[in-house]
Amino acid sequence: MKKLVLVIMAFIGFTMNAQEKQEAKTPVNSNAPVFKFEKEVIDYGKIDLNANGVREFNFTNVGKSPLVISNIKSSCGCTVPTKPTEPIMPGKTGKIEVKYATNRPGGFSKSITIFSNASEKVKVLRIKGIVIKPESAVIKKKPAMSAN
Repeated sequence: MKKLVLVIMAFIGFTMNAQEKQEAKTPVNSNAPVFKFEKEVIDYGKIDLNANGVREFNFTNVGKSPLVISNIKSSCGCTVPTKPTEPIMPGKTGKIEVKYATNRPGGFSKSITIFSNASEKVKVLRIKGIVIKPESAVIKKKPAMSAN
């Protein structure tokens, strides 16, 4: 039994060491485009039911070559991201529009995954907030009648 445990531990150690060496071999392209987002999380805060759920992630390409976003995926069908259609040149700004469906009350936290030719090939952004029913839709209790 002890031999089996030692063999497993040795295998795990070897595997971890091999992964570290592989990661170190990945060259970094110093001319690659680079995202610089104003913010990576948009907090809607408390937003009314069926309110406008459109928000924007603004960014600048601070790299040395054109930035091309090939695909964007959201973690849920209730979140629809829109990517720029043209490359973002070095030093120029771009935006990713995100529309969250505010037709369901309650809290939400969703991710938007960006695939591009940037130095960080996969970038994850987040939106979060709470959809609330407007006060006019909340039934208020009548004040208790006083007994005179």
